[in-house]
Amino acid sequence: MAKKAISRRELLGASTLVGATAASALAAPAVLAQAPVTIKMQTSWPASDIWMDFARQYIERVEKMSGGRIKFELLPAGAVVGAFQVLDAVNDGVIDAAHTVPVYWYGKHKAASLFGTGPVFGGSATTMLAWFHQGGGKDLYRELTQEIMGLNLYGFYGFPMPAQPFGWFKNPVGTVGDINGLKYRTVGLAADLMQHMGMSVAQLPGGEIVPAMERGVIDAFEFNNPSSDIRFGSQDVAKNYILSSYHQASESFEFLFNKDVFDDLPEDLQAILEYSVEAASTANTALAMDHYSSDLAKLQNDHGVTVHRTSEEILAAQLEAWDKIIPTLEADPFMKRVLDSQREWVERVVFYELMNSADLALAYEHYFPGKLKL
Repeated sequence: MAKKAISRRELLGASTLVGATAASALAAPAVLAQAPVTIKMQTSWPASDIWMDFARQYIERVEKMSGGRIKFELLPAGAVVGAFQVLDAVNDGVIDAAHTVPVYWYGKHKAASLFGTGPVFGGSATTMLAWFHQGGGKDLYRELTQEIMGLNLYGFYGFPMPAQPFGWFKNPVGTVGDINGLKYRTVGLAADLMQHMGMSVAQLPGGEIVPAMERGVIDAFEFNNPSSDIRFGSQDVAKNYILSSYHQASESFEFLFNKDVFDDLPEDLQAILEYSVEAASTANTALAMDHYSSDLAKLQNDHGVTVHRTSEEILAAQLEAWDKIIPTLEADPFMKRVLDSQREWVERVVFYELMNSADLALAYEHYFPGKLKL
């Protein structure tokens, strides 16, 4: 066969064609890898609740930081499962993620309530969120969910909630006798607490509270904050709103993710999902301070609601009730370790917090005299 000389130009052209073809073949999977991952997240909140706005703040941060590589389908309570069933749904892969609170799965293990709604040793929600991240709480939570309960999920914590109001009452209450026998809505270990104080407790999700009050199923209730409460229509069924309480003074949001879904993501996207909780925590706090305060003023000025603070007698009775509950919890070795860890953290950290804190009430009274005399 006659040999044909190949010119340098032809050789380079062939090499370029081969290189381009190879590059195209390699590029195709990379292009496909950029298709957004869609995460189906259901909350435990009604569509109208302000906490849906808090969930949106988280989603906005994840989607922006991921460059659109993660997208969310955000759903309210009941869209797929009930408000109290999101943990099971995430564990089973029915949904990919949930925005909730651990007290909502207290029925599966009482220790859930220790991660936000347990005994108050003196720490605020900020104190206890710090315990979760720096005081050993995160490891104890992982032990509970993954080792003790064998759940196929991860949980992250953010947004230290202001102490929850004692709640809504048809008549003012100032003594333990005033609340004895009342049918009251709360959740988690707070239910045990109120039962020790002579109340009959119903554990209901947020969307069912006001209808239950209208039907006489309950006489009084708490949920969480003035913004959620005004959106529920709480002011239409009661006119006495009592702030400050030891029943749920240190709660934070829980962001749940199915472990298989999370583990399948690249490490940078995993990091974005986890650390966006911390970013949203700051944004949630700012939004809460704005709306909670303005909605409290609306309840007073536009809806004729009388705002009170929980009496010292009832607060003291709550602490005494916690004293009776704690030994029953400590019968469980794991729960005792959690409580010991929390007490050790609070004893050290809150000493600093209280010794270092200025008397803000004194300063407030100086510039806005008379307003605190409710």
